[in-house]
Amino acid sequence: MLRIHFTPEDLGRVRVAGAPDPLWEITFSLHRLQTSRGRWAYADWYRETRTVLAGTPLGAAVRRLLVPVLPRARYLPDFLTPHEAADGLDPGLAAIVDTPPVRVAHEIRTLDRLTGAPDWAPRLVEREAREDLAGLLRAYHEAVIAPHENRIHAKVASECALRGRDTLAAGLDGLLAGLSPAIRWHPPVLHVDYVIDRDLYLAGRGLRLVPSYFCWQSPVSLADDTLRPVLVYPVQGDRRAVPGRPPDASLTALLGRTRAAALRSLALGATTSELARFLGVSVPTATHHTTVLRDAGLVMSHRHHNTVLHTLTPLGAALLGPAPARPGALDRADGSPAAPGS
Repeated sequence: MLRIHFTPEDLGRVRVAGAPDPLWEITFSLHRLQTSRGRWAYADWYRETRTVLAGTPLGAAVRRLLVPVLPRARYLPDFLTPHEAADGLDPGLAAIVDTPPVRVAHEIRTLDRLTGAPDWAPRLVEREAREDLAGLLRAYHEAVIAPHENRIHAKVASECALRGRDTLAAGLDGLLAGLSPAIRWHPPVLHVDYVIDRDLYLAGRGLRLVPSYFCWQSPVSLADDTLRPVLVYPVQGDRRAVPGRPPDASLTALLGRTRAAALRSLALGATTSELARFLGVSVPTATHHTTVLRDAGLVMSHRHHNTVLHTLTPLGAALLGPAPARPGALDRADGSPAAPGS
């Protein structure tokens, strides 16, 4: 159990990241390659990634270099997921390269003591070795994360919309209470199902909440309590486009069968392409349906690059009745003996 202790000052300094953190996504995607638990939720990504990496120098480097220093284990070196990555991949990789060698040496020794570090890991105290590692992280991101960025950004944007709705409806208590089935808010302490037992005292520094696409069920915090406090947690809902329960007769009569199905499928947010796949229609047809729903005040749409994310307005949510069920209780089978973050 991780207990995060808030002071009154911390309650005013809670922030939710509005975009994916690329280095946390790299970390958790590597964990998804190391276990079959939860693989169904990433099936398309997993198959494509295995194809991209199989028999390539990049695939060999991922197995030999990345997995050993970012293992699905109880400890991960904090310097590989720096705060600067909140501003993008380039600032995050620059922060890794600029990490003081003393800190790198300490965290590699900790990794070796708790999990086991590869023989080459102590060389990361050298700047050139960190530059090489940063280059490998970039290559991995470009090969297996970047092709899926639209979906990842859309799911994180949908999560932020849900959290914003919780906050508007019930304030900070609503935000903290609705993050995940693995997280429970008992003011002034946030209780998180965790691989080890520890207390984190925010002491006025606030807390940065980071929704993650590839994080599966188990939230994660940094190991070093002196660093800026962060809690990474999985986005709500399924990562795939899967059928929901059929709309009830009254909703169908009001909107029509296809448009009622569209409204229900947007309960946790979806892009236009995801909605089209869900409904089995063309993208222009899906766009027509979202336009009608938006004009009726039932849906709001947000553009991110060449992707449009659609989520429900309060009126649209009210038409659906009870909110869709949240994911089930934490499945320790996925996390054991995995770590923070597996």
